[in-house]
Order: sequence, then structure tokens, then C-alpha cells
Amino acid sequence: MADNGDNDSQHRVNEGDYVVLKRGDIYKSVQIQKKKKTVFEKQWFFLDNAVGEFYGTTFEVVTGGTLQPRKPKHVESSADAKEAGTDNRNILDDGKSQKLTRDDIETLKEQGLKGQEIVQQLIENSTTFRDKTEFAQEKYIKKKKKKYENSVTVLKPSCRVLAMMYHSREPGKICHMRYDTLAQMLTLGNIHAGSKVLVFETCAGLVLGAVMERMGGYGSVVQMYPGGGSVRAGVESFGFPSHFHDTLHEFPICHVNALLAGALDTEAKDIDADAGQANGDKSNLTQTDPGKAESKEGSPDKEDQSMETSTSTDPAEDKEREEREKLREIRGQEKKVKMEAKRKKLAAAAAVLEGRNADGLVIASRFHPCPVLLGLIKFLAPSRPFVVYSQYKEPLIECYTKLREQGGAVSLRLTESWIRHYQVLPNRTHPMLLMSGSGGYLLSGTTVATDTPKTGSTRGEEPAAKRLKLTETTEG
Repeated sequence: MADNGDNDSQHRVNEGDYVVLKRGDIYKSVQIQKKKKTVFEKQWFFLDNAVGEFYGTTFEVVTGGTLQPRKPKHVESSADAKEAGTDNRNILDDGKSQKLTRDDIETLKEQGLKGQEIVQQLIENSTTFRDKTEFAQEKYIKKKKKKYENSVTVLKPSCRVLAMMYHSREPGKICHMRYDTLAQMLTLGNIHAGSKVLVFETCAGLVLGAVMERMGGYGSVVQMYPGGGSVRAGVESFGFPSHFHDTLHEFPICHVNALLAGALDTEAKDIDADAGQANGDKSNLTQTDPGKAESKEGSPDKEDQSMETSTSTDPAEDKEREEREKLREIRGQEKKVKMEAKRKKLAAAAAVLEGRNADGLVIASRFHPCPVLLGLIKFLAPSRPFVVYSQYKEPLIECYTKLREQGGAVSLRLTESWIRHYQVLPNRTHPMLLMSGSGGYLLSGTTVATDTPKTGSTRGEEPAAKRLKLTETTEG
């Protein structure tokens, strides 16, 4: 019975959970917090009543911003829907067919009528509704419901839902990646539970969260990140339990060359010192001039002397000085704790990468993928898949050419993602008029073990053997 209760709680909304609000084709990710006002599509409401309900429940927004679960519909339409015309050729769209004015509709809203009741009033006061065909009536009802019904559906976050949300709201944050392209990446990368996967992405953490969701909290994921820190906004929206994050490691991309050369020092005082030299960005700005350093070191002594003379006269300044010293000590201790935690994370990630036996590599970033791919593919074990995403095909063509030249990869494929949505209704099934132009490009392949000296010797000896055969035939 306890197991059934636990399974039931997983399908219900709990306080603190991350959920996705849906209205039509519009999505938004929020966290359930009681007595917190949530704004969605120019409307505010509270999510308190959503706690304890099942995921996928549709709520009506009533007066006061409270949510009320929508009751299941009995019969879709009344007797009005049964009366339909044969065609729409005699219907004129002159704006005079609706008896209710805008003021009348606002009055109905003030009286507390729900969206479904307002739609029914619009149908009853329309002079041309009964003359429309059955298809036109359904289209009219759907259009009015979208405008006047204040309904919100609470969904459980998933890879598909969040990918659709980002692609519709902020496609630039995920490099214009569609959910079908993301699904192909997970398949081509052979992401499964118990594997060791390397991920380099700048898609707000969406690809990283999709990999973690597919692995189910088993195995290990190493996030290779550029810059000073990793970005995981999309991972938080998934709402993973704590044990999922135990399998996640992070490693800065600037330390890859040092790790491959065996020169990475995880016990260094300044971990980011090598990163600035490797990247060459702002390294000179962090170095101070010796003369300036001496002047800076000399200036505190003068301040101390002046403060010592002033303490004898003003006790208030003495208290301020003690408070400043305490703040400096606290900040210094906090900095030491952060640096120690950063060293431990770096050492743990380096221990995972040192074996060079990763099971998969996934790359999706706004940077040029060629140098990243050539550096990270060395951490993969032989016969392991890799997949690279790019919004444009030219960078992937360069990666394809480089891999063919240096070897170490087979089954190289460069593909373009394409998808078309269909409307599936009785007697009205057809492709949608609007569709996405491109979902990006994918380069996939499989690593193989290479033996460079042996391949070089065979290439050099082959022409020599042919010359020997020719000399033998001439002597004979």
C-alpha cells in the first residue's frame, strides 16, 4: 500500500515542484509556491489549488485569481450544433451578425459568468451560426473558446514539453533546436541508463536535462562548460530528485588540453589561472604590475597608521574598523570554502575523464564545433557513438572533413531534421499551413581505435613492393 501511495504522489502536484503551464500552444515553466502570484498570458492567478491534483488537470481561473478544476464535459454540444447549413456562400461577414456588443460581454464577465457560458451566449445571439456548416460551427466555437475561456493546464515537465516551450518562446536560447532534433540526438548518442556521457552544450541546460532524464539517475554525466561557470536553467525546470544531481559532474572546457597532456593540477591555489592562459582572455588584466603592487601594499600601512592615530580620539571609527575586519575574515572564509568545493568538483570530474572510456559524446553549442569535437572525442572509448548539432551545415561539413582526414571515426553521417504537422479530423485531415523551415543539422558517427605508426608504415612500404616486382620481371 505504501508503494501505491508513493506512485500516486509522483503523479500529483506537490508544493515546490516545477510544472509547465499550457494554454493552447503557449507554455511557461513555473515553480509551485503557495500565496505567490503567477502571471501567464496577461492574466494573474495563484497555484495553491493545484497542489494535490493530478498532472494534466485543466483549471478554470475564477474571480480572485483562484484555480478551480474544470468539470468533465457531458455532451459536447446542444441542439444548436445539430442545426447546420449546407454551405457558407450566403453568409456575409459584415460585423452585424452578433447582437452582443463589447460592453455587453464585459458586463457578462463582471457578473461572474465563466468562459464557457459566455461562448454559449455568443452562439445564441449570433444570427448566422445556424446557417454555417458543421465544420464552420466547430471552428467558430474553437475560436471563441480560445478568446474567452480562462483555462490553464498543469503539465509535468518532460524533455518534449520543455523543448516545445523553449522553441516557441525563446528559440535563440536553445540554438533553434526542435524537439524532434533533440530526440534524434538522444537516439544517435545511444543515451541509456548506466552509461558515461560527455555533454557540451550552450542550450540553457535543455540538452543536459534531456540526457539526465533518459539516463534516469543511473550512470554519470560530465558537463563540459565554457567560461566561468555552468548554465543549468533548463535542468532546474525538469525538477529532478536529488539523487539525479549526484551523477552529474562539471569540467571546464579550458582544462581539456591540460588533462590530455597529464599536466592538470587539481591542488593548485588558483584553479582558473590555467584557464585564463589557455583561453588568452583577460589574462593580462588579472596580472598586476609589481610597482603598483608595492604601492598597494604600502597604502594599507599608511591607512593603519592613520587609523591608529585616530582610534585614540574617536572610538566610533575603532568599531567600524573592527566590523570591517570581521567582514573581511568572513568573506575570506567563504571564498576558501567555495574554492575547496570547486577543487573537489574538478578532481571528481577529472577522475571520471582520465580513463578515456566514455560511452557517448553530445555537442550542441553556438560555438564552432570543430575544435571542441576534435578535443573531446579523445575521451571516448572505441566503438562509441558521438553526435554534434549545429544550426548551420557549414561547421559540420568542416568537422566531417577533419574526421575523414585524421581517422578514428566511421559511419559518419550528416543529416537535416525535418518535420511536418498534420491536422487529423474527420474529413479534414491535411498538413498544417505553417511549419518550421529547418530543425538544424546533425553529424553522427562511431569512434574506432587507430594505430598511427602501423598505418603509416604500410602506406610507405606499398610502393616499394611494386618496384621490386618490376625489377624482377625486367631481369628475367
